[in-house]
Amino acid sequence: MTLPRIESAPARHDEGPAPKVVPARHLLRWPAALGVLILLAMAANALVTNPAWEWDVVGAYLFAPSVVRSVLLTLELTALGIVLGFALGTVLALMRLSPNPLLSSAAFGYVWLFRSLPLILQLLFWYNLALLYPRLSFGIPFGPGFFDIGTMDLVSPLAAATLGLALHQAAYAAEIVRGGLLSVDPGQREAAAALGIPRARRFFRIILPQAMRSIVPNAGNEIIGLVKGTSVVYIMALPELFYQVQVIYNRNGRVMALLLVAAIWYLILTTVLSIAQHYVERHYGRGRA
Repeated sequence: MTLPRIESAPARHDEGPAPKVVPARHLLRWPAALGVLILLAMAANALVTNPAWEWDVVGAYLFAPSVVRSVLLTLELTALGIVLGFALGTVLALMRLSPNPLLSSAAFGYVWLFRSLPLILQLLFWYNLALLYPRLSFGIPFGPGFFDIGTMDLVSPLAAATLGLALHQAAYAAEIVRGGLLSVDPGQREAAAALGIPRARRFFRIILPQAMRSIVPNAGNEIIGLVKGTSVVYIMALPELFYQVQVIYNRNGRVMALLLVAAIWYLILTTVLSIAQHYVERHYGRGRA
């Protein structure tokens, strides 16, 4: 059997010439770039040529042992605040998502309280806890105590700073984790449950990797913010970075040079954390356009 031959449609010659494609012109792009370049050159020139910056003093104190120790204390406070804060914040986020109204209300109350009070006020409260409770007793709730200990012996300035930073950070971490978990399509949970996947495996292998796409950028911002936020503990006379440079410039009078030392170290720490955040985001963003 022979198939019928399909004749091609005759070409039309009355459409005229093809339209000319004219690229979009951005007349202000190059002048704007030139203006930014000039401003950057002026800023660099002011930093290099102005002797008031005292770059020799900056170089002398940048890696001074006392400054390096203060940087390590800043990192220690940041790590403790983030680890403890996000651990507690994850528990609070799960409580907020719980159908139990008591758990949900308690978590909401915690977040409301600690987000409403300034961090410096919370630090001062924990630092002066001994004024309210000179001794802390451990035992049966509403019953006899087994032993007690002096509050000043238990809550040192470092412990008070860690406690204040962690509890404050937990309120923000709870909302970050909760928002990440809510960003996962409910169909993912339903499909995993329909396949009979155990609850723990369902959470760690399906829900959490997808939630991390939303959690990581916000958590990275919180970590970077906490690095700078540790400067608030100077009120407790802890020798972190900002407090230490204050001690030095109060002694030698080189205010701007020592402030520049602190600024350089904060830039270094936040830059390293930003690079780490970029690679973590790229890891969890695999498969997404």
